[in-house]
Amino acid sequence: MPFIETSAGVNIFYEERGEGRPLVMLHGWAGSSRLWHFQRELSDTCRLVIPDLRGHGRSSAPEVGYLLEDLASDIVTLFERLDLKDALLFGWSLGSQVAFAAFPQLRERISGLVLVGATPRFTATDGYPHGLSANELRGMELRLKRDFTRTMGEFFRGMFAAGELTGEQEVRINREIVMEGRLPGPVVARAALGILSTADLREVLPAIDRPVLLIHGSADTICPPGAARYMAERLPNARLVLFDGAGHAPCLSRPEEFNAILRDFLQEVV
Repeated sequence: MPFIETSAGVNIFYEERGEGRPLVMLHGWAGSSRLWHFQRELSDTCRLVIPDLRGHGRSSAPEVGYLLEDLASDIVTLFERLDLKDALLFGWSLGSQVAFAAFPQLRERISGLVLVGATPRFTATDGYPHGLSANELRGMELRLKRDFTRTMGEFFRGMFAAGELTGEQEVRINREIVMEGRLPGPVVARAALGILSTADLREVLPAIDRPVLLIHGSADTICPPGAARYMAERLPNARLVLFDGAGHAPCLSRPEEFNAILRDFLQEVV
């Protein structure tokens, strides 16, 4: 299994398949590279590079080092070690914030970005009503301490809108994504949750001078769709695609439509 070791001694696992332009796919909080199981078919048109963020999946879990800058530095190292160029950088949820944070160092290696269920700031504040309340995140941290497994299950179920999944889809997602994935340990999950509590990337948006495809569920309650509209207005070259009735993970609930949109974007960005 392929790993890279960072200068800080963290081993980052990544999966690689296909050839051509690199598409680097970053999962979100408490997830892993398994999230992109339904997108692996894209390897027929590009070179998929799918890492596990530090402390997640098969990547090593240092005792400290879970700031946004740490996660972004790992991705910069991955790009450098694999000499990735003309790449599309894909971030989902927390992964989108990692992509924003890594962009200044990766700008010359990136030709476009895809951001799904993204937000520049997870918590609402004055002038930015498009996030969750700080109390919601604090409550989640307390629930993680009391019953980690149950809270993670509730979070995963909360990614989907009522009626979004058929019974067959639920079975498939549980079998192929959830059961095959690896949860981070409680300490890592709470540390990474701190990023969501504090990171504010609104000021970097005007500097993202690459084509950006924003994909968002209209019924996303984790990162409200207002966040996507906010970014679409401030990114210099962005296009927003809303999945009507979808929650936080249209890549799982509507993979065929989702993958078709990605294929089109891969062809558009030159």
